[in-house]
Amino acid sequence: MECKSEERVSKLLRAQTHVWNHIFSFVNSMSLKCAIDLEIPDIIHKYGETMPFSQLTASLSLNPSKANCIYRLMRILTHSGFFSQLQVNENDLEMGYVLTDASTLLLKDNPLSMLPFFHAMLDPILTKPWHQLPTWFRNDDPTPFHTAHEMKIWDYAGRDPKLNQLFNDAMASDAQLVSNVVIERCSGVFKGLESLVDVGGGTGIMAKAIAKSFPHIDCTVFDLPHVVANLKGCENLKYVGGDMFESVPPADAVLLKWILHDWNDEQCVKILKKCKEGIKRKVIVIDMVVESEEEDFESTETKLLVDMVVMVLYPGKERTEKEWAKIIFSAGFSDYKITPVVGLRSFIEIYP
Repeated sequence: MECKSEERVSKLLRAQTHVWNHIFSFVNSMSLKCAIDLEIPDIIHKYGETMPFSQLTASLSLNPSKANCIYRLMRILTHSGFFSQLQVNENDLEMGYVLTDASTLLLKDNPLSMLPFFHAMLDPILTKPWHQLPTWFRNDDPTPFHTAHEMKIWDYAGRDPKLNQLFNDAMASDAQLVSNVVIERCSGVFKGLESLVDVGGGTGIMAKAIAKSFPHIDCTVFDLPHVVANLKGCENLKYVGGDMFESVPPADAVLLKWILHDWNDEQCVKILKKCKEGIKRKVIVIDMVVESEEEDFESTETKLLVDMVVMVLYPGKERTEKEWAKIIFSAGFSDYKITPVVGLRSFIEIYP
């Protein structure tokens, strides 16, 4: 009887820990935000070697009474994998900090910096809708964002320069990272193309990388007029304003990078049909495929988290291969090929 009781208590305590971890999971992102606002990653990077704790606190211009609390901030962020703690040297017992691969992606001067994406996702404009999630489940609003702000996110961005800038910068930073991977790993996807339209291409980071790496391809960035206003192209790159639900400029191929997950199935079918009207070769989609068999726990969790973000901000979702096939064939395409080579996202080549 005692063994059964001990097992029950152990299960209860493990369950309590699990619940606490989820209750306090916001502490990870808020702690990281604090470190970024204090410029800790950049300070350690500029130091150039293992930075002693005393040197770090001296560099932060802190209130003297708060200096010891930095250790607690660095402790949780070290546990989370954003810093590594090392002994400064063999003759010194003081510990210091170095960056990890993750924190390197949060440096201001890193060409692949994720800072703009980080700042956008944690801005109050985009976090406020989460508090409306239960209300949204009971009303007929299209998204929790709409419940919180009384308009769709695209309408809000069209009226609010701050959100428009945050969103464009976030997508540009993501495109910078993805384009590097795409050019290095997936150049064969662009073989034989003479023209390409990047639908929803924002400020054109992805299209610029393609235009530079494949100068024989004429690239067009196609996005809403307020997004591409005042943007200038180059020899084989131009910007065109318009609405992808109305028409898409003709080309050998159309690129849809992280676009279709923003929309429901009916809207995706409409977008794909507009793409099909003008393409000669294929549609290239860069997006997530969820519930993949060969996937680790962390990747699955990240995809499910992103799916919830999409549900809260847009009328879309992350899709399984079966769900991708449904909208692809519903739009009148004959075949597709999925290649998981862009980290959490895959190349989905769709053929007319």
